[in-house]
Amino acid sequence: MDPLRIESGPGIPGGLVTPAADLTERFARSSGPGGQGVNTTDSKVQLSIDLGSSPAFTETQRRRVLRALDDRLVGTVLTIEASEHRAQIRNRAAARARLGTLLREALAPPPPARRPTRRTRGSERRRLAAKKRRAEIKSTRRRPTGE
Repeated sequence: MDPLRIESGPGIPGGLVTPAADLTERFARSSGPGGQGVNTTDSKVQLSIDLGSSPAFTETQRRRVLRALDDRLVGTVLTIEASEHRAQIRNRAAARARLGTLLREALAPPPPARRPTRRTRGSERRRLAAKKRRAEIKSTRRRPTGE
């Protein structure tokens, strides 16, 4: 098995290479299409990586990944399943691509905080004018007074 390579991007300026020894692949029988071979071939792929002990990440990256993927982890192990293809080799490639995308998104730094701004004078005027128009429309629906 080859190491998993993630191209450089936000949060990973030099890219990232996860050694093949950190990745664990398991195979199982997949449900879905496959004809006669569906019951005899182990085409589903489960790709796992222990994010807590992998030397591929710096401490900052490790904290960021563990926080971002917290709901998908069992302990510190992340598992990806791929069973959409009939061939095991295509499912292996799909699982690796999905894991790479997931790690790349998790390593991206959070967006900058929004700077609060004030409404413009024109937008405030338009908002109040629209409220007045709406109030006038609703006032015509009222029961007429005795005057």
